[in-house]
Amino acid sequence: MSEYCGPVVGDDGLARPPWAAHDEMLREYYDTEWGLPVRDERGMFERICLEGFQVGLSWKLILQKRQALREAFFHFDPDAVAAMSSTQHLLDDATLIRNPKKLNAVLTNARATIALRSQGTDLARLVWSFQPERTPEPETAEDVASQSPESEALAKELKRRGFTFVGPVTMYALMESTGIIDTNLVGTWRRGASGVWPL
Repeated sequence: MSEYCGPVVGDDGLARPPWAAHDEMLREYYDTEWGLPVRDERGMFERICLEGFQVGLSWKLILQKRQALREAFFHFDPDAVAAMSSTQHLLDDATLIRNPKKLNAVLTNARATIALRSQGTDLARLVWSFQPERTPEPETAEDVASQSPESEALAKELKRRGFTFVGPVTMYALMESTGIIDTNLVGTWRRGASGVWPL
């Protein structure tokens, strides 16, 4: 018998997806931030970096490390990060994700973000240009895809522009978390909360 994967109604009477229904930190993130539109350069840069750190790890761990990562990377100011000469000094900091490739990716992606400005676009605008014509309408967690043609195309374009740790699965998660698509389960209280997609 498979585990129930539809909306879960909490003690407060609000329906949430299973991933956000039981853990306090994940519930707070879902209720206040996940899926809301991110349209500024710094905000999108931070989300791309955090999604990169999440590869192979849990999102809860990333949220636990988020403030330390912000402090280590100048609150994800692309200009300040791009000026860093190395991330070697961060490898001994247990408050961070101490993966040298992921740490270095933040520098690489900061420089790629800055380069976009001279190419007639910016990071947020580029990412949003891959918004699909329709958003998914999942009824259970099993209905939520892990990637899409748009996330594949976005990943390909970002890699072409010099970004790293931006695979199609990671970019699909980015599109979910920044409101570009709405994968809130039908019946959950935040379905349509982004204002990007009609209910």
